[in-house]
Amino acid sequence: MIEVAAAVIENIDGAILIARRKPGKAQEGLWEFPGGKIEPGESHEACLIRELMEEMNIAIRPYTYLGVNDHRYDSVHIRLFAYKAVYMHGNLMLKDHDASVWVQARDLLQYNLAPADIPFVEKLLQAEGTC
Repeated sequence: MIEVAAAVIENIDGAILIARRKPGKAQEGLWEFPGGKIEPGESHEACLIRELMEEMNIAIRPYTYLGVNDHRYDSVHIRLFAYKAVYMHGNLMLKDHDASVWVQARDLLQYNLAPADIPFVEKLLQAEGTC
């Protein structure tokens, strides 16, 4: 099993950042909450701060744990920990993605999302009362 963390990053306008996996990457073409693999001894929050700086050149501040989702992609089993986070600063530069967009929570299901992320979208929509 691979443990990964995902950040539901909000900007000052309340929009949420999602990114599309570029061709050649696992889950290519699917939109996701950005994040990455948790390294041994690393906290989920520290992983997110590191991954978002490495992969997107942005600084974030995780602040609320959203939950965990175990998911299987064919033979790969992941345990995904999600956190709400605030965008702090940085010029977005994509490394593992070919597109990104800031969207309102109510519009997230209009995108072809990675299946492991969908339970977190549903939580966000329930919290907003739009689901």
